[in-house]
Amino acid sequence: MATEADAARILRIYAEYIRNTTITFEYEVPTEEAFAKRITDVLEKYPFLVYEKDGEIGGYAYAHQFMVRAASQWGAELSVYLAPSFQKRGLGKAFYQALMDILYLQHVEKIYGCIEAENADSYALHARLGFTETARFERCAYKLGKWLSLIWLEKTITERKTPLPFQTVWQIPKEQILAICERYGALVQD
Repeated sequence: MATEADAARILRIYAEYIRNTTITFEYEVPTEEAFAKRITDVLEKYPFLVYEKDGEIGGYAYAHQFMVRAASQWGAELSVYLAPSFQKRGLGKAFYQALMDILYLQHVEKIYGCIEAENADSYALHARLGFTETARFERCAYKLGKWLSLIWLEKTITERKTPLPFQTVWQIPKEQILAICERYGALVQD
């Protein structure tokens, strides 16, 4: 799990996405303090994972509630960001699989991804993991001199007639979370 102490190193990864890509629609890099607050806000209920190898953070991924109303608590949106030297090594897939397993234990039933429409690598990852496209919003954002579109994708991870009570990530035994992270972290190619 990420901690506030990881904020500066994680933010270095995210800052490059803000400055140089249309993958995120943010324009301004948040302060380290603001980003640390984002981490702690997510961690109140959801996993915020980091991958570290030889002292370097190679990427991070997290989940948060899909919509803010109580009736939507069984859905979660996933996000993943990788440092350039850690891309194309299976880390994005490992993050998503770990998040899905943890969210299943939290009794989340459906997961979502929201991606910029031209992000072919992210679309392919979602498709390989069983997500289906459910919505497309054309020309809904403008960044780096061009109009951008959004795609929403979704995947059902379990389906119950009546949902089980939502569990925060902290209600899941640490040993289970660690085992999930180790299982998928071992799949990342060196």
